[in-house]
Amino acid sequence: MKMNERMEYILNEFDNMFPDAKCELEHSNELELLIAVMLSAQTTDASVNRLTKTLFQKYKTVEDYANAPLQQLENDIKTIGLYRNKAKNVKAMAQMLIDDFNGEVPCDHEALQTLPGVGRKTANVVISEGFQVPAIAVDTHVERISKRLGIARKNDSVLEVEKKLMKKVPKERWIKTHHQMIFFGRYHCKSMNPQCQNCHLIEICKEPKRKHYLLSR
Repeated sequence: MKMNERMEYILNEFDNMFPDAKCELEHSNELELLIAVMLSAQTTDASVNRLTKTLFQKYKTVEDYANAPLQQLENDIKTIGLYRNKAKNVKAMAQMLIDDFNGEVPCDHEALQTLPGVGRKTANVVISEGFQVPAIAVDTHVERISKRLGIARKNDSVLEVEKKLMKKVPKERWIKTHHQMIFFGRYHCKSMNPQCQNCHLIEICKEPKRKHYLLSR
């Protein structure tokens, strides 16, 4: 199967499985989205949503985060992992928004990455979800799925995976496909115990263990 045929097959299957896939981090504006994504590092979206349900009621503006005592902010987010470092970054990020961006979250990939605690993946999520600018954020799910389905090579870096996805997935589908890949990795093709027995993409899977499953059927 040629790569363009493989990609069309994968995207069609994603559409069948997850037609309504979307960002599961709850937010009502770009600032809340940015903070939710920053908090989600090495933490589940469900855990972040439980936390932000009260956090976003207490902190309404960028000034609220910038002016909050660090120990208080740490205490407010201590239910998630790496909370001390995340609190420090959120506070510093808020102050930088005030100082350099008139208190607004910038709709610019490079500008976002100048903010404390904001890397390429976080910036991609914010510009795509918050501003509807086409982008593909490569998290652990997207990286794993890309390599298992042969979209990227096993030893490709995260940036190389992103570039290959951007090349092989139609630009108008970048945001949708990003969410579908996360759903596929989170709920179906899990890192441990993937649901191979119910997978319509098993025939093109590159994972050695999946090949063993095919031979045993």
